[in-house]
Formats: sequence, C-alpha cells, structure tokens
Amino acid sequence: MKNLKLILPLFLFAMATLVFACGDGIAKDDATKTEQAAEQGKEYTAAYICPMHCKGSGSDAAGTCPICKMDYVANENAAKTDADAHKGHDHDNHDGHSH
Repeated sequence: MKNLKLILPLFLFAMATLVFACGDGIAKDDATKTEQAAEQGKEYTAAYICPMHCKGSGSDAAGTCPICKMDYVANENAAKTDADAHKGHDHDNHDGHSH
C-alpha cells in the first residue's frame, strides 16, 4: 500500500508529461504547414510584392497594390530564373541531356 501511494502520483505525472509533450509538437507542425501553404500565393512569390502581402496582390512589374494602395517592393525571395539556376556549375559532363 505504501508503494502504491508513491507509484500512483509518479505514474500520473509521467502520463501527463507524455500527453502534453506530444500534443504540442503536433500543433506546431500543423501551424508550420499552414504558414508555408499561405506563403505560396502570388503575394509572396511575384517579382514585386506588397509589403502587407495583401491576398491577390503581386506583379511582375513595379506598381501599387490594388487592395491597400501601397507601392510594390522588389521581392528578394522571388524564384530565380532558369539562367540564374545554371550559373556557377560545370555543364560539361551531364549524362542524358545537353545545355
């Protein structure tokens, strides 16, 4: 009986720790996936973007956001062109295709 009084609180503490530790990681993963999915739109990927990332904004040319009327800024994270992706590496021994 004396051992039960000691073991039961330790068991309950261990179970509570396990439940809360695992649950927190799942919520963070879901939040990260949601955030990454939200950053796939034109308002994040266009060459010129609104500083407020208004939904539906973004352009390949400088201009103003149709939603908040702020000036677009150059997107430093814009996808590099195919030519930029090929700079800085050797094109000589590519098997199966040529450049």
